[in-house]
Amino acid sequence: MESYPDRHNCHSERSYAMLGTGALGGYYGGCLQKAGLDVHFLLRSDYNHVSQSGLVIESTDGDFTLSQVNAYQDVKDMPRCDVVAIALKTTQNHLLPDLLLPVLKDDGVVLVLQNGLGIEDAVAEIVGSHRVIGGMCFVCANKVAPGHIRHLDYKAISLGEYTADYHPAGITARMRQIATDFESAGIPIDLSEDLLLARWQKLVWNIPYNGLSVILNARTDELMANASTRALVEELMAEVVAGAARFDRHISSSFVQNMLDRTAKMKPYKTSMKIDYDLQRPLEVEAIVGSPLRLAEAAGTNLPQIRTLYRQLKFLDRKNQG
Repeated sequence: MESYPDRHNCHSERSYAMLGTGALGGYYGGCLQKAGLDVHFLLRSDYNHVSQSGLVIESTDGDFTLSQVNAYQDVKDMPRCDVVAIALKTTQNHLLPDLLLPVLKDDGVVLVLQNGLGIEDAVAEIVGSHRVIGGMCFVCANKVAPGHIRHLDYKAISLGEYTADYHPAGITARMRQIATDFESAGIPIDLSEDLLLARWQKLVWNIPYNGLSVILNARTDELMANASTRALVEELMAEVVAGAARFDRHISSSFVQNMLDRTAKMKPYKTSMKIDYDLQRPLEVEAIVGSPLRLAEAAGTNLPQIRTLYRQLKFLDRKNQG
């Protein structure tokens, strides 16, 4: 295992704040620091451990340790940064009005690395729509202990500029700059001209696998190995495609097949929603399932399988919390 206490290699002058240092923020932030970028981590329960011992990243690309990281418990103690990445679960988004402004430079941008649909709207209300970029993370990673992240598979991020009406915004210079930073850290980046399309594409995976993993108490490999559950996955994916089409966002059958093929080849994986359920944390039901369901149904598209999934998850989440 290699140790990287100091910045090196990367010549970017952009600074990054990771709001949330769980699997997502710990992995991506750790990779950025290892590549030499100036990264600042907001933590809660893990603060004492990480401030003293740093971060450990176990990865299929090679394990490494960051013996020293810039760790904080309060955004008021953090420097203002060029890019503020939201790596919190959407169930914590009520905290964002207090978290974002103290750490964001006047000309900075917020990178929303969260699952779901419509989540950029709330961020834009806080910082302005011209300062928001959406990020869809295709990564298998879990936090296995305080300050200890295990990266299992995949790691790419799709970036898209936010606009108030979700009209395609094209590929901007700041998207390319952020992409360069992540690529210097070994993270493949896809630049999307259409954030809304990219969000619906991510839901093709997130709705069936996150939802069914909780309802059926199953890993991704178990869902794919059984003919009945694989058929159910495909039916849910078809409804996501139908929902996207209602907003003139067309997802090809080859994209859907690629999601199925990649998941079938994936190492056995417990989804983030299943981990949250097992730990009795609130589930991201509204952002991942409820929001796209309501938008599609309000536009006149019937999604009966997703509606059933949503109601089952709401029941299990409330029972699990209560």
